[in-house]
Amino acid sequence: MRGSERPQITPATRIASAPPPPDKLATPASGEVTRAQFLNLFTAVFLPMFMAAVDQTLLATATPAIADSIGGLRDTSWIAVAYLLASATVVPAYGRLGDQRGRREMLLVALAIFTLGSVGCGIAQTFPQLVIARVVQGLGGGGLMTLTQALIGEVVPPRERPRFQGYFAIVFTSASVGGPVLGGLVVSHLSWRWLFLANLPFAVFAAWRLLRLRSGVRHTRAVNERDVVGLMLFAIGALSGLFWLTAGGHHFAWRSTESGALLLIAVAALGTLSWYERRHRTPFLPIDLLRAPPIRFSVLTVTLFAGCMFAMIFYLPIYLQLGHHLSAIASGVLLLPLTAGMVVASISVAQILRRSGDPKPWPIIGMSVSAVALLLLGVLPPNTALVVALGFVAGMGFGTVMPISQMIGQTVAGHGRLGAVTSMISLARSTGAAIGAALFGALAFALVPGDLDIHALLHSPDEGQLQSLLHAFHKAFLLAAAFAALAAVSAVCIPRIKLWPPRKVGASAESNRS
Repeated sequence: MRGSERPQITPATRIASAPPPPDKLATPASGEVTRAQFLNLFTAVFLPMFMAAVDQTLLATATPAIADSIGGLRDTSWIAVAYLLASATVVPAYGRLGDQRGRREMLLVALAIFTLGSVGCGIAQTFPQLVIARVVQGLGGGGLMTLTQALIGEVVPPRERPRFQGYFAIVFTSASVGGPVLGGLVVSHLSWRWLFLANLPFAVFAAWRLLRLRSGVRHTRAVNERDVVGLMLFAIGALSGLFWLTAGGHHFAWRSTESGALLLIAVAALGTLSWYERRHRTPFLPIDLLRAPPIRFSVLTVTLFAGCMFAMIFYLPIYLQLGHHLSAIASGVLLLPLTAGMVVASISVAQILRRSGDPKPWPIIGMSVSAVALLLLGVLPPNTALVVALGFVAGMGFGTVMPISQMIGQTVAGHGRLGAVTSMISLARSTGAAIGAALFGALAFALVPGDLDIHALLHSPDEGQLQSLLHAFHKAFLLAAAFAALAAVSAVCIPRIKLWPPRKVGASAESNRS
């Protein structure tokens, strides 16, 4: 395979095209981090990390109830897309500002904005109001996961991060496994609004704990321009393009003037963005990072992986509630195998990687397995037990991507650009998730004829419309399978690198005891 024949890239590799001045780089963390040092940091950042992670699964089971309450079933993808697009737009800004002004300070800003958006979502009375509030929430949420990961990367060197993977597993297991069930319980016994309003006390506690941390390292750059134009071009291009995909054939005809105008705006904005970012001194998108093949193909793999993963997390509960006529709680429970598979694979791959230092095979294997599982989900007859089994298999494949991508990016980019590369990978994840959710929903609902009565589908479904809905979702599962297959191909193109020398099992055990 050609990718494996390329020269190995060591952890000392930097982006040769435009490296930061040597005197501006922080001294890389060296030696082993004690458990006490890590726990002091982790107990401060785990709650913002949890709030960002649980938001992606908490609403999965609540979407039909939200649509039944304030309408907009065909547009429900915008509950996710609005958050993800806003998050994707500001992630690079958070990465840059975190590097320059301190990651703790910017994490507090992100937490405040996220909380304001949560209040807006909780009191929204119409679907447009909810979407606007989700945009505000996304503007804060974009910084929560990015800055917590970068703050940890500032203290813990790459090789030591797998050692503490169990603590991250606690957060992501609680968020991924508990989110759908908790969402179903709240929707069934209270109101979907409490899924947002409950963020308030958690945010207050998180802010108090963060303020007890000392201020983080700052990497002040000589050039300190704000790329407002780049941010606006990205937002306009992504928003108009995804709205064209989700609204075409529903709010307007594909061959209408509105359709042509939206498509033209999207192409023009994204094309101008590509041209402009290559000439800006401090671009919104750090293009120079993409010149390193390990980062470039890792970013592409993450984008494709996130597209199929988030489509499954967001739409599988809708499919189970509307197509299999299950309750919100039951659909949340049946989403557990998918999320549990992701957690199990993520922990396992991180531990294997710690010993071997070789990230090459795992995303290839994982996304190939996910592609097969999603393909079978699309072609086999509807069966709830089959959905559970294939969901677990697909989740196992999904879980192999993010741990590998984060470690490759942070190791190759270097300690001085942790924020930039972490934000780049988070941007890829958010953008891919928004594209996947938009395309999956657009295809699924476009294949269902006539108007969708959400109340009837939930309580007394018409058999003809039910069969049409099942057929439409199965076609959309095939689209998710295609995304997974492309992610596997992209992972093949990542050059084989050694993040660190292989470690013997005995040495690893001794390190764990220290």
